[in-house]
Amino acid sequence: MWLCLRDGFFSIVAKDCADNELLVRARRAGDIEKVFPAAMVTKSTTTDYMFRAIVSRDAVKQAMAAEVEKIDYPNFKNTIEDSSLHTAYVSVWCAMAGLQHPPPYIPTKARSSLGSKSAP
Repeated sequence: MWLCLRDGFFSIVAKDCADNELLVRARRAGDIEKVFPAAMVTKSTTTDYMFRAIVSRDAVKQAMAAEVEKIDYPNFKNTIEDSSLHTAYVSVWCAMAGLQHPPPYIPTKARSSLGSKSAP
């Protein structure tokens, strides 16, 4: 599962851990600790995601519930304060918008970043 939060992007999978645990992966230093402060984060430059931690499924469930409780905005992208994370999320938004047929209404200037994918 990919998880896009206001202060971090995560990949959470069942890999290299016990049945009651999940592997939480991140691309940026410090992101895992923001959501899972007790996690033992390791760093490796030989893996897809540089930062990772094994976290109990219960801790992941609790963190997800806490994130849901924090939702107080009408537009997710507009709440992202970190400019590099905002840019990355806009790229994800554009890629996913390209899957929608017909595409969502967006101004012509922004539409060009979706590419020229046509619906069958």
